[in-house]
Amino acid sequence: MPDGETINKQTVRTLYEEVMNEGRLELLDQIALPDHVEHNPFPQQGQGAEGLKQRASMVRAAFNPRFAIEHVIAEGDKVAIMWSNEGTHVGDWFGFTPTGKSVVAHGVDVFLLRDGRLAEHWDVVDTTDFLVKVGVLPPRPAATESRR
Repeated sequence: MPDGETINKQTVRTLYEEVMNEGRLELLDQIALPDHVEHNPFPQQGQGAEGLKQRASMVRAAFNPRFAIEHVIAEGDKVAIMWSNEGTHVGDWFGFTPTGKSVVAHGVDVFLLRDGRLAEHWDVVDTTDFLVKVGVLPPRPAATESRR
C-alpha cells in the first residue's frame, strides 16, 4: 500500500498531467479540497476547488500548455514540484493579446495536502520568456547547461 508521501506526489502529478495538460478540470473535484487556499491567485481567480478550475482554464485558454515535470519532492504533507511549460500564446493573458508565439515558462510550486487532496498552494513562476516574446523585455543571454 502506498504511503502518504507517494499518494501526495501522485495527486500533484495528476494536477499537471491530467488537469493542466489534458484539460480534465472535473478531476479537481476529486483531488482538491472544496476550501483550497491559493496564496498567489491570478486577478479574477477565486478560492477553493472552483478557483483552481478558473486558474487551470485561464492558463489553458491563453497558452495551450504542455507541462513537463522536472522534479517532485515530498516531505510529510507538503509536495514541491519544479516544472517547465511550453505553449503557444493563443489567448488573452491579462491584457496581452495573443501573439501566436511559442513561449516557455518555468516554475516551482509547493502544495500542502490533507488526506491526499490539495489544500493550499504557493508558487514562483519565471515568465521572462513570455515578457520577451510580447516585447516588454529585451532578449536575455543564452543559459548554460545544467551540471546535474
